[in-house]
Amino acid sequence: MRLSLPSHEIKRQQNIVQITRSFIPNKSFPILLLFSSMEPNNASSMHSHCVNITMEVHQVVPPPHKSTLKKFKARLKETFFPDDPLRQFDGQPLKRKIILGAQYVFPILQWGPNYSFKLFKSDLVSGLTIASLAIPQGISYAKLANLPPIVGLYSSFVPPLVYAVLGSSRDLAVGPVSIASLVLGSMLRQEVSPSADPVLFLHLAFTSTFFAGLFQASLGILRLGFIIDFLSKAILIGFMAGAAIIVSLQQLKSLLGITHFTNQMGLIPVMTSVFHSIHEWSWQTILMGICFLVLLLLARHISMRKPKLFWVSAGAPLVSVIISTLLVFAIKGQKHGISVIGKLHEGINPPSWNMLSFRGSHLGLVVKTGLVTGILSLTEGIAVGRTFAALKNYKVDGNKEMMAIGFMNVVGSFTSCYVTTGAFSRSAVNNNAGAKTAVSNVVMSVTVMVTLLFLMPLFQYTPNVVLGAIIVTAVIGLIDIPAALHIWRIDKFDFIVMLIAFFGVIFVSVQIGLAIAVGLSTFRILLQITRPKTVMLGKIPGSDIYRNLDHYKEAERIPGFLILSIEAPINFANITYLNERTLRWIEEEGNIKEHASLRYLILEMSAVSAIDTSGISLFKELKATLEKKGVELVLVNPLAEVIEKLKKADADNNFIRADNLFLTVGEAVASLSSAMKSQSSTTTEGPQTIVAHY
Repeated sequence: MRLSLPSHEIKRQQNIVQITRSFIPNKSFPILLLFSSMEPNNASSMHSHCVNITMEVHQVVPPPHKSTLKKFKARLKETFFPDDPLRQFDGQPLKRKIILGAQYVFPILQWGPNYSFKLFKSDLVSGLTIASLAIPQGISYAKLANLPPIVGLYSSFVPPLVYAVLGSSRDLAVGPVSIASLVLGSMLRQEVSPSADPVLFLHLAFTSTFFAGLFQASLGILRLGFIIDFLSKAILIGFMAGAAIIVSLQQLKSLLGITHFTNQMGLIPVMTSVFHSIHEWSWQTILMGICFLVLLLLARHISMRKPKLFWVSAGAPLVSVIISTLLVFAIKGQKHGISVIGKLHEGINPPSWNMLSFRGSHLGLVVKTGLVTGILSLTEGIAVGRTFAALKNYKVDGNKEMMAIGFMNVVGSFTSCYVTTGAFSRSAVNNNAGAKTAVSNVVMSVTVMVTLLFLMPLFQYTPNVVLGAIIVTAVIGLIDIPAALHIWRIDKFDFIVMLIAFFGVIFVSVQIGLAIAVGLSTFRILLQITRPKTVMLGKIPGSDIYRNLDHYKEAERIPGFLILSIEAPINFANITYLNERTLRWIEEEGNIKEHASLRYLILEMSAVSAIDTSGISLFKELKATLEKKGVELVLVNPLAEVIEKLKKADADNNFIRADNLFLTVGEAVASLSSAMKSQSSTTTEGPQTIVAHY
């Protein structure tokens, strides 16, 4: 917009503008000066002293040209290599590159050369501490998975050694976990009975572990870790709470001394089985279970209230095992209805690669079980590792963790181990005990090895009721009520997803409850894609800012303009909705009599990060429809990919012209408003008027 003014008037108005800016610092705003009061006899000489003032309107330009190959490489890098792991190799000599490559694959080579005796003293204490927790938990979780108790100890020996070499977390303590044990046992038990055919069940467990590890390692190698992000925090909170209740209910068999118990996992079948077996209840078992359950819960409470006393909770399970074993041995508990583990084999892990089964009718079952348990254990392990890394201000590489956990499960399947990962309870004890490096896992592994070689006969009289109490105490921490209330306050839909996961696990099954919750979350994502948020913008008085009319009540609509903001990528899935919603807004705008007739539809596109060919067709159809209504389509701030595709699709400038592209809504409204008005006279009678628009 141009105004012609005499030079002395320009100087005087510049002084006024300068004074005005001094009162409103750090603001960038256009100044609109309208003058009248020019005397007629001076009007003729005005043009000889005129100076032009131009309101600058910035142009929208396409991004610099890049070849298709460069674009593909950039997109590939951002999708699979957002952390750019190869940047450390830039400008390095060959020898240094080899060293860096070896350190990347084997993180132990990074901290190993600087390892000291001082660090070892801390790792030794923490390793022995978590071993005291890992031994009883390993036996307990193996029984939870319907596997021989010795397999739980095997799984606490080999996998920690593998993780110590490949893992990037200093605090993660590796071993069996309750959730993966429960899911593995329940899924396999649907087709094979662990009591009727224990050998086949064991074969399927090892094969499932192999597929779980293969899947986990593949995610890390192929940089596909974003797949596990489909398990949102709400899903995990609901799932773990439901699984904790199911796990606890399953322990009623041991806590009550029931011999015949249901194989189903749901709440109703379990409680029905409990009350139908009242005649099997053993008061001796119940009394012992209550005593040790109270002892373990008390120890857990003390450690939670006073973190420095972490060793109380860490050592309580092993102390309970020792005391209960001595007690049962002294009173000959088997004669009083107290069931015991029985004799366990001595020796370290026997090879099991010959037990893996990749053919037959159960192949689909083991693949499915491996995928589900692999995702669950991977999610838990990475979440735990990142939690403690954030507390100690160091970085955990998610892809390295996937490969480390995956390879340790693959190796574990060859050495009589089932699915393992980083357990939160064990890692918390490891962190509190002062672990400095992954050597704490090595110390734990060596301690378990000594137990396997020399101490197995001592567990022969360990009562199952104590193992049940240990499991109940461990899984109680998975019920996070404060987190559930926090989700309720923030997002009601997430809370519904959490409840569905919770009740699905309790009343249907573990895997179906999880699948329903994931499906509902995926549906929400699809809903957001197909129904993108689109809002109407208005101007904030006294500014050049445009915001959502429903959010900012003081925002004002501009007569003759319909300003919409699209807040999502435009693609084939949402163009129909966007077209119909936009036309409905235009129709509603035409029904508002107090507003001037609609002249411009402005689409603010700062949030439109991507567009496909179907999205391009949306603008063509929309422009054709608007032309019939006498309305012009204007685009504001289309991003690089969007403007580039629009330019390519409109080589003849048929629907996207340069004068209908703007960087900001303010510039668009100011420029188009001046175009709507006829050139006003600059020499009219009356007092001189100065209008400053901020």
